[in-house]
Amino acid sequence: MLVDLSHVAESTQRAALAASSAPVLFSHSSSRAVNDHPRNVGDPVLELLRGNGGVIQLTFVPAFVSGAVGEWSQALQAERERLGLPAVSWTWPRAPRPGEDPEQVAKEYAAAFSAPTDDRLLRWLESHPRPEVTVAQVADHVEHAREVAGVEHVGLGGDYDGVDHQPTGLADVSRYPVLLRELAARGWSQSDLEALTGRNVLRVLRAAEEQAAEPLWPTAPLR
Repeated sequence: MLVDLSHVAESTQRAALAASSAPVLFSHSSSRAVNDHPRNVGDPVLELLRGNGGVIQLTFVPAFVSGAVGEWSQALQAERERLGLPAVSWTWPRAPRPGEDPEQVAKEYAAAFSAPTDDRLLRWLESHPRPEVTVAQVADHVEHAREVAGVEHVGLGGDYDGVDHQPTGLADVSRYPVLLRELAARGWSQSDLEALTGRNVLRVLRAAEEQAAEPLWPTAPLR
């Protein structure tokens, strides 16, 4: 079993790292020292991760990357409450059922989360635009995690299906090279970038498989 610690408290992170005989994974978190968000990982845990052999996959979620975005989100929620508007409830988009038109299901989902139409809230949004997150800010999180945990213990976990807004320049998975060019400009070597974008996570998967006492199915070793 591969243990993912991205959604747990620091006490649980420490307990899992103390108990695990296989490397663990943070599938989509960022560096708490760069932005003090509860979903991010603190330096003491990153230091433990080095000893465990695990990997933290740095995410692109704007509120995790930038404190300004988190503050804006709180202000938006407070304004909705002041105006007596219902809170926005985000849910996972459902997959099309057999026989359904996927495009129609996508339209249904988009309609449920369309832009606000209340004039009072629209005026607030015009005067309080959402802060943008830059590629450089994402790179800051990646670099900090590397400094504390080591280059062998970092990866990328964009979380493209978990938010409705991404950092400028990282709108979809085709933009990963934008971040890699930013890191290369900061001195990351090709070997470092290869470790970040796949080799580290493959090593964790391989190690977890090797630790499994009873594999669920026969499989060829990961290469």
